[in-house]
Amino acid sequence: MQGTVDGFSYGVITPIAAFVMACFGSALGLRCVTRSLRAEQSFKPGWLSLGAASIGCGIWTMHFIAMMGFQIRQTPIDYDVPLTVASLVVAVLVVSVGVFVVGYRGSSPPILITAGVLTGLGVAAMHYLGMAGMRLEGRLHYDTTIVAVSVVIAVVAATAALWAAVSVRGFFPSLVASLIMGAAATGMHYTGIAAMSVHLAGGAPRPGVSGDSLPSVMLPMLLGPLVFLVLAGVVVMFDPLLVLGDGEWNDSPTRRSKPGRPGRTDTPDLPGLPGTTPGDANPVPGPPAWTATANRDTGARSPGEESTRQRRW
Repeated sequence: MQGTVDGFSYGVITPIAAFVMACFGSALGLRCVTRSLRAEQSFKPGWLSLGAASIGCGIWTMHFIAMMGFQIRQTPIDYDVPLTVASLVVAVLVVSVGVFVVGYRGSSPPILITAGVLTGLGVAAMHYLGMAGMRLEGRLHYDTTIVAVSVVIAVVAATAALWAAVSVRGFFPSLVASLIMGAAATGMHYTGIAAMSVHLAGGAPRPGVSGDSLPSVMLPMLLGPLVFLVLAGVVVMFDPLLVLGDGEWNDSPTRRSKPGRPGRTDTPDLPGLPGTTPGDANPVPGPPAWTATANRDTGARSPGEESTRQRRW
């Protein structure tokens, strides 16, 4: 017998929450990749690892928040905890491979395509491995064409996001890239759900029974990735180069130097004397300091000194 698949049992709440988490993880990950590529003397492996873990945790959290709204109305659903945790590990590890390829090999088209394929396959593998962790009274079947479409969506989105991380400068363009990646990851999830059908075992269905056990199983498991994403967000928040981007940070008002001598910083002009600063050699009008020294050395007197001498006589 065919089971009734419902991916929106809580309405739009779970899709919106899943989308927000996917965007959050993608934004953190892409900014960390940008930081590793453009900041001088950065700890590149650390930034790349943080970025890969952020993307993996964000997409994994998206998947299982969306799954809280998933049910098969005729049968309860339980989850295999080790297999569910393995889906998180696979997501982080495979995404790490793609991120490290871009971080160390550059942004040429062949490298981007290779890294995008690896990262997209990691996202798709996480989804289908997590689905394989479901335990229910029936068998899952997938439409291979729709599954292929979901994998293509994941690969294209990952490639575009990695291109944005290494090519787009500035916070807001990177934010747009993270929104695109979050939308694609969420779309890939629901495309994979659309590819699934359930054939129930044991004949007659049991009405009124659903997979309500998922929140009690998944909420403790979601706590770790959520805490990690919050801590990664704190790192991004307190690193101005990650928030503003390389160009904006170098061009910010506090970083600009005034034209002129190297190393001079902006200071207000003295009243009535435009263009002078307290550090100038002659802050007030008058003969330069070397004139008096030259007169003393040669015996010559300035007009002021001569008039003072005549009045004294």
